[in-house]
Amino acid sequence: MQALSPHGASGAITDVAGITVGHHSDTRRPTGCTVVIARDGAVAGVDVRGAAPGTRETDLLAPGNLVQQVHAVMLAGGSAWGLDAASGAVRWLEEQGMGLDVGVGRLPLVPAAVLFDLHVGDMRIRPDAEAGYAACAAASGRPPAEGNVGAGSGAVVGKTFGMQHAMKGGVGTASVTVDGVTVGALIACNAVGDVVDPDTGLPLAGARTADGSALRDARRALLRGEPPHQLLAGSNTTIGVIATDAQLTKVQAQRLAVAGHDGLARAINPVHTMSDGDTLFALATGRAPRHPGMLVLATMAAEAVARATVRAVLAARTLATPEGLVLPCHAELAARG
Repeated sequence: MQALSPHGASGAITDVAGITVGHHSDTRRPTGCTVVIARDGAVAGVDVRGAAPGTRETDLLAPGNLVQQVHAVMLAGGSAWGLDAASGAVRWLEEQGMGLDVGVGRLPLVPAAVLFDLHVGDMRIRPDAEAGYAACAAASGRPPAEGNVGAGSGAVVGKTFGMQHAMKGGVGTASVTVDGVTVGALIACNAVGDVVDPDTGLPLAGARTADGSALRDARRALLRGEPPHQLLAGSNTTIGVIATDAQLTKVQAQRLAVAGHDGLARAINPVHTMSDGDTLFALATGRAPRHPGMLVLATMAAEAVARATVRAVLAARTLATPEGLVLPCHAELAARG
């Protein structure tokens, strides 16, 4: 396995053969969408752990259902309105001749998940079909931008004790390679909990102290009995895509998505709450000549997800909105201390 620190360069989901990524970031307010495209199709699975998800086309990914492959996954801000971005992806993919052959044409299949970023700027501005189309048009095999881009543009972490004590989240990506097989992940982190160092458990970004100068450590604060802020259901979520070039069945792809949530549990605390809609998709392009076994692949998936989640906050930049909300990033808080 690559000897990579989760705090350093950790690769990208585009290291997986057959995967491209595109972002669209709205210039009017912090929101946007991110698309992961499998141009030749990919066997797919999904696992939803959060209690407040916003999703599209997840039922078709159930192992017992007919469709075997999808052609892209859309991640978007804008809460339920952001699901419209997937319609733009469907249009773009059809124009490129991609999709399921249905005899009279090709039908692109694009599952999607959204996160809630409506508290950051004017909520009437959210990703739509044109934004999804633009993200697809921008897709490439280069390592995608991280931080305040795409679906992570308006992402916020550490809202356990209120937005006034929270910090900037974002998009992160990472990959792990073992014996010629690669597993990558792309994560848009908008968690109610803190993002923590997977090796030490210490918070990297999240709920801050009352004076805003240091991290409160939400887990320890809750266990001390500090009451959490009244949370709006569904106003948080970490969403993402795991991709591998291994050949998988739909059952195996679904299990890979399940394993990926172990990575979220290592990097976010608390995680999978009643106020989060945590959802992970898995894509298998089948380009690799070998299969290391599901035990190894699951370990790789959890590692890639944990590293990508950390990257989401390490790459984030401080955000100040016209309404006066200031969300510092990890780098700024670290510089103060």
